[in-house]
Amino acid sequence: MNLIILVDAVLVVILLVSAWLALTIADLQRAVIMFIAFGLLVSLAWVRLQAPDVAMAEAAVGAGLTGALLISTLNTMRQMQKRKASEEPAAPVLNAAEQEKRHA
Repeated sequence: MNLIILVDAVLVVILLVSAWLALTIADLQRAVIMFIAFGLLVSLAWVRLQAPDVAMAEAAVGAGLTGALLISTLNTMRQMQKRKASEEPAAPVLNAAEQEKRHA
């Protein structure tokens, strides 16, 4: 009995830590990975609460589908940033008269 309570307490602590990390990590890719890990841990908590149907739904939707959508969105954002950076025109070269006007 004490071992079961210890396992549940460790699961709660790991859930809290993973939720905190998923919210506070600055690197978006790592945050998404932590979100997926959190979803899998929540599904494990549902199994411990003897709700296997909810656990399967959480694993499929919470970790699987939502995680895949977040990764896809992250990749799309990175592609858009690269495209935007390559489209920005270079700063125009000023001739000597224009440079004097700016400094005057």
